[in-house]
Amino acid sequence: MSLSSTAKSDLESALGRYRGLFDQQVEGWDDFIAALMRPLPTWIWANPLRIDGPRLLELIAEEGVSAEPVPWLAPWWSSVASRVSPRGVASTAIALQLPPGYKAGQRWWYCAGLAHAQEAVSQLPVTLLDVQPGQRVLDLCAAPGGKTAQLALALGNQGTLLANDFAAERISALQGNLDRLGVINCSTTRCDGGNYPAAAGGFDRILVDAPCSSEGTLRRNPSLAQRGRWASSQTGGWTGARGSERASDRTSGLASNRGGEAGCAHSGIGPERSLRMAGRQRALLRKAVQLCRPGGRIVYSTCTFAPEENELIVAEILDEQRGNLALLPCEVPGLRTGAGVTHWQGRDLDSSLARCLRVWPHANDTGGFFVAVLQKAPQAPGLGISEPASLQLDAEDDHWLQELSEHYGLPASAIAGCRFHRQTRRGLHLLAADHQPPAAPRPQGSGLFAYRTNIRPPKLTTGAALLLGSTATRQTLELSTEQRDCYLRRELFPLSPTPAGDCRPGQVLVRYRGVSLGVAVLHRSGDLESLFPSRWSGRTAGAEASG
Repeated sequence: MSLSSTAKSDLESALGRYRGLFDQQVEGWDDFIAALMRPLPTWIWANPLRIDGPRLLELIAEEGVSAEPVPWLAPWWSSVASRVSPRGVASTAIALQLPPGYKAGQRWWYCAGLAHAQEAVSQLPVTLLDVQPGQRVLDLCAAPGGKTAQLALALGNQGTLLANDFAAERISALQGNLDRLGVINCSTTRCDGGNYPAAAGGFDRILVDAPCSSEGTLRRNPSLAQRGRWASSQTGGWTGARGSERASDRTSGLASNRGGEAGCAHSGIGPERSLRMAGRQRALLRKAVQLCRPGGRIVYSTCTFAPEENELIVAEILDEQRGNLALLPCEVPGLRTGAGVTHWQGRDLDSSLARCLRVWPHANDTGGFFVAVLQKAPQAPGLGISEPASLQLDAEDDHWLQELSEHYGLPASAIAGCRFHRQTRRGLHLLAADHQPPAAPRPQGSGLFAYRTNIRPPKLTTGAALLLGSTATRQTLELSTEQRDCYLRRELFPLSPTPAGDCRPGQVLVRYRGVSLGVAVLHRSGDLESLFPSRWSGRTAGAEASG
């Protein structure tokens, strides 16, 4: 049997229980299976804090690569661009589709935070949450941070956003993406999402992008179907194995970061797996309802096809709430979507579940996705106002900030609308001025870690250099293309033929085509030593971001 025939057989066996849905309400079973056998395109979005959409298109076109705007995401990104652009400056944000296998994370502009890689359907939940500036927002299962960054931008990079996840390594990945993109209105917390403390207070908007069996990612993780087949032959059920689960996590760059429980994704697919996931998913959605303010909105989403993880979860929580929660209709103009399932395995479900939104891979050449939009009734019970954490500076911190400003010639306007605070002995964080992190749960971080003061000499972080570097008037260097690549590979290289100008030996900010890349050390010998962080260096690691 050929490889393609084996792959098709694996998929049809793994997903065969959905054949009845196609007979009833979805067209194109053969097209569905064929789509899952094709490689997935790459999607990115332009960071409206840093670059205009057409300019990003130009940078990609210089590589000879074809990039197409995603029309059904354009209205949302245009709205976001208007919230973060300087007053009176027109800006066009954009989401782009690129060829399968395109390694966005290895491009200089990605390392500089000009764009983020995120699958098109993964951008849907935030667009349907209808976040408005001034609202208090919670991302309950946040890592690796693509949706969190969307939420931050929807708030105008101001106000209060909390991003929660369960494991320290996932929070580290989350914070790295937020820092690279210049997000300063977010505090991260490390909690079991299903038991998130009520002391955090109420939220106007809550995203529950729940951990799931990830069937919708089969185009990116085809081994899911093979593992399910192996597990079925070994145990009589689609359960998978912990070892293969970890292998898939490493290759996907996303799976290990989805949801609020370590190792919950990618351990095989099938009804047994879905039923085990359901308990966790119910707890997350139930907690979101408790934390949501009366009149507020919740989006529950997964990247799986299983009704046990989708409509049945929503139906159970709706029943529990006895009229205090309503399922809202949702649509995305220009996107071909399916209705929620209302009949499953001989059981008739509430007809209102048709208001849920399903994206099937063959309809738009994407992955698979499920979204439900829920609104809490105005008369429903809510939580009180939470106590904000105290943010302070030490007596000596004014000295550090003055030294930083004088070294790089930073104007006062560079941090307009922001404030510094000391969270740890390591140094200073930069935060949106109106952000209010909660006293409980205690944040892992609030804002962007900006300036290390526990080393000599103190050092501006790469995230802060990307954020503030364009405003610096001293100690800056413009790199050539060859020097840019050496810098992103974290090398020590001679500066010639680029003149040092007025730069003194010591720490400098380096730019390429006017875009800040980070911090380097200019040695007296004329060599330049890169301080670009290894975990961000796509030229070295080639890691893709998603989610």
